[in-house]
Amino acid sequence: MKRYILILMLALLLASACQSESSRAATANKKLGTRQNPIKMYFVPSLEAGKVVSSGEAIAKALNEATGYHYKVAVPTSYAAVIEALGSYQCDIAWLPTYAYVLAHEKYNANVRLITVRNGLKNYRGQFVAARPDIKGIEDLNDKIVAYTDAASASGYIYPSALLKQKGIVPKDHFFAGGHPQAILAVYSGRADVATTYWSPVDSTGTPRDAREKLYETHKDIFEKVRIIGYTDWIPNDTVTFRKNMPEELEREVVKALYDFSQSEKGSHILQLLYDVDALDHAGDADYDVVRDALKAMNMEAADLLK
Repeated sequence: MKRYILILMLALLLASACQSESSRAATANKKLGTRQNPIKMYFVPSLEAGKVVSSGEAIAKALNEATGYHYKVAVPTSYAAVIEALGSYQCDIAWLPTYAYVLAHEKYNANVRLITVRNGLKNYRGQFVAARPDIKGIEDLNDKIVAYTDAASASGYIYPSALLKQKGIVPKDHFFAGGHPQAILAVYSGRADVATTYWSPVDSTGTPRDAREKLYETHKDIFEKVRIIGYTDWIPNDTVTFRKNMPEELEREVVKALYDFSQSEKGSHILQLLYDVDALDHAGDADYDVVRDALKAMNMEAADLLK
């Protein structure tokens, strides 16, 4: 009898959870895209928040003109906050870095629909940078202080920290700077001995396209003072990710509008200001299996890394 009651209670709890999930989806989707319930588009704080919001608002305006839907832009304080917002229906579309997407898909069944393109490439690498003359390569990082960007950043933490672990290199200490330019500045100012950020090849004019570029206007000696001393393996580019249970027709319209926007001269310019993006291309979850394979090879779990 007790066993029967226990089974019944578990069944009721499961039914309640399913009903609650269905109810949350229905509430989130009710008149989604109206002024009263705008499509919520979140961006990660990998760059200065004010600049990200400004570019995000420009994208939202263009999408409104193309689709007729209304949008709300936000930049939470961390990558993890964006992921959790996707899972709780507080966010409908998220511009997520690679590793953050893998975790969002694993935890909340979020789905990548578009991938960023830079210099014609859909992948990139992480870089190690230093200012001290005695630090010439990755092998010199034992007992040094490392500035990472964010715990959910593939190029700014996951891949470089895994590389150090594979090589048996043990830093003295590390901290999370809160973004790629912030990590570069930590080395520039002497707070850290080394930083790890994203790297992309130079553009057609020979201008570097890595994280140091964002600081050039205010720190003209940034390329001379902060040097690249090593790289990680290649990583699939960042994503435009949609939460689960999005209305299919609405999702298709927004994906098309974003893709078309990215192919325009105006759209490409705004994406450049946002995250140094030239364009967007269509993508699916299988494109990120290489990241999952890398995590397995490193004996790492996505959820554990975010902690």
